[in-house]
Amino acid sequence: MQQLIIFIIVGFAAEMIDGTMGMAYGVSSNTFLRSAGVSSVISSACVHIAELFTTLVSGISHLKLKNVSRDLFFKLLIPGILGGILGAYSLVSFESRILDILIDAYLIVMGVIIFSKMFRKQKEAREYGNYVGVLGLAGGFSDALGGGGWGPVVTSTLIASGHDTRRTIGTVNTVEFFVTLAETTTFAAMMHDFQSYALVIIGLIIGGVAAAPLGAILCKKIPVRAMLGIIGTLVVFLNVVKLMQHI
Repeated sequence: MQQLIIFIIVGFAAEMIDGTMGMAYGVSSNTFLRSAGVSSVISSACVHIAELFTTLVSGISHLKLKNVSRDLFFKLLIPGILGGILGAYSLVSFESRILDILIDAYLIVMGVIIFSKMFRKQKEAREYGNYVGVLGLAGGFSDALGGGGWGPVVTSTLIASGHDTRRTIGTVNTVEFFVTLAETTTFAAMMHDFQSYALVIIGLIIGGVAAAPLGAILCKKIPVRAMLGIIGTLVVFLNVVKLMQHI
């Protein structure tokens, strides 16, 4: 029972961050599981099974609060799904430490850029360009491969590029359900050892689902400058921690 409570707390905290800031459910949950000795493959699979439920609730909440851009949604959807399938297949087949290091370093730079925007005059938000598809492919791939990365890669890059903060967060979170569904289906088709980790999955689901609506509401309420500062700090901190684990 004590272990279940711990995983519920981890899931709740991770989803509060993710629903509000558009990232870090997978990164923070995966970091905790890997530090507890769970392998990268099992950790990523467990986190994504739990995310099926949390991303569904989060996406519905963002839709109701009108935090979603239709244009961005469809530009990210198919590339994100394809990247997620490819990443899940690659993780089960072979693990790439070098790729993890490169992604962590990239995200640290993005975090610094986002944080610096807190001190600049806010400009009119840019339209979402054609490069979004490539970004979705990279985000889906890194998400499955690293147990988390869809939000950090996609949300960080879009916000750092000058796009609307709330609509970016809401849309990226909504698309994440479909990306997670594709990744989880791939994991399920290639793996069968989930029974012994049922407690982990259940705890992450309970905590995450409870936090998802609250995260979406906070996303609507927090001032943009404050969000930029928090997101930038969060991205740098989480990826410095992950980078240190590889050194």
